Amino acid sequence: MAESPFTFLRGSAAVMACDLATTPKSGLRVQACGDAHIGNFRLLGTPERRLILDLNDFDETTPAPFEWDLKRLAASAVVAARHHGWSPGSCRGIAQSAARTYRTKMEYFARQSSLDVWYSSIDQNALEAELRLSKIDKQQHQRAHTVMKKAWEKDNLKAARRLTTRVDGVLRLRDDPPLLFHRERDADLIESVLRSYREALANYKKVLFDRYRLVDYAFKVVGVGSVSTRCWVALFEGSGGDDPLLVQVKQAGRSVLEPYAGRNPYSHGGRRVVEGQRLIQAAGDIFLGWTRQPVTGTDYYVRQLWDMKGKIDTQRMNEPSLTLFAELCGWTLARAHARSGDPAAIAGYIGSCRSFDRAVSDFAVAYADQTERDHERLCRALEKGELPGRG
Repeated sequence: MAESPFTFLRGSAAVMACDLATTPKSGLRVQACGDAHIGNFRLLGTPERRLILDLNDFDETTPAPFEWDLKRLAASAVVAARHHGWSPGSCRGIAQSAARTYRTKMEYFARQSSLDVWYSSIDQNALEAELRLSKIDKQQHQRAHTVMKKAWEKDNLKAARRLTTRVDGVLRLRDDPPLLFHRERDADLIESVLRSYREALANYKKVLFDRYRLVDYAFKVVGVGSVSTRCWVALFEGSGGDDPLLVQVKQAGRSVLEPYAGRNPYSHGGRRVVEGQRLIQAAGDIFLGWTRQPVTGTDYYVRQLWDMKGKIDTQRMNEPSLTLFAELCGWTLARAHARSGDPAAIAGYIGSCRSFDRAVSDFAVAYADQTERDHERLCRALEKGELPGRG
């Protein structure tokens, strides 16, 4: 979190949740992502093997006011733009573009049937159409297509080639400390958690899951926004010689929004994540599920690892491409909120004029200022030894 204001923002969802709770509320609730910063919008693969742009991280999902997600997106866009050293007007304009797209797409979804909203997604054809209409240069076009190509190739076989090795002819996860390493004491926990996970799957998914057998597991260190949560990678092998399956088992607790937005309807942290993801993501992982360790009572959720995921690096974007990406994120967020909330009510609250866009960008700029001050305070505290460690 000390690396930059943007990494600080990524890791401080709890701080922003507390700050958002002090702002005026619309009273219009949706299934909020809870951590909708610009780095949590990625390319994902659907079960039909289509590529779509969608929200990616649901660790903090819970019902909350719609504007909390939008404010986090807009603020993160300003912080990301400032990282490039762009002018204040350019940074504000990117946040305003995200808000404008959210507003116009919500107006569109308000006129659609519920089924049309539910079936809506931003697939590769839509992305390529937006690229053709955009003002980004040839180099940025090529980078966008390279990211899409890499996402297509990032499947279970590529994950296995990167993360596994053969030991005496047996497939095993490759130790890569401190990020991935074996801990023998986890054996009973992993086996009990995966048994419980299987029982919660729908019957047709059990048929598929039962074609695989667990062959290895390893402890995984998670990203900046999930530090201190337990996480494992579990390696399964099918009946064929080249049929691996890698899943992530990750601890789930309360959303950081819950103290301010109210209790989640699910007492199970893993189920909260899974049900929230299924509600607002256009197409989810077929192995997505939840489980509880029976002895400790710790909740987890399970998903595939690396399944057609394409990370979009905002640091390599110029101003037109980051503006386009912010607009696509606003579109994605509007679609997610329209699925779980009342798009007509939200569209009516927002209105059709640009005053909403300006209000969101005003907040985004002010919160980016606050983020920079908080980041500086963190760095000073670390330098003085007032905080333990530099994680």
